[in-house]
Amino acid sequence: MSPELVFYDGDCGLCHRTVRFLLARDPDGSLFRFAPLFGETFVREIPESAREGIADSVIVLRRDGVVLQRAGGVFHALRRIGGVWGTLGTLGGWVPSGLTDWGYDRVGAVRHRLFKRPTQACPVTPAEQRGRFVP
Repeated sequence: MSPELVFYDGDCGLCHRTVRFLLARDPDGSLFRFAPLFGETFVREIPESAREGIADSVIVLRRDGVVLQRAGGVFHALRRIGGVWGTLGTLGGWVPSGLTDWGYDRVGAVRHRLFKRPTQACPVTPAEQRGRFVP
């Protein structure tokens, strides 16, 4: 499997933790590459029609070109990780998306208060992982 793109909000502490979580569970870099939400890779890879009304959150661009956002993106990433996390992603996918997206949006509304913003774009990214980030 080739890596899929995960776009993240660089000003969000929760998004930062999500990226770190995915990095830790993808040690060889075969599953994911990371790029800033609304950065040059995002503009190049996400069709303009799909950018309209897109959530300010973690977005996954699957290899087949499908754009996943909100809970759907999270559950997909968990399934790609596999193991217990994959099972959790599968189970979450069985819950109606209206309900999971509602919960995702509720957390998103308070995420900046609950999770501190990183002091710099990649404050704890080891040098060996920086190549997994694209502009």
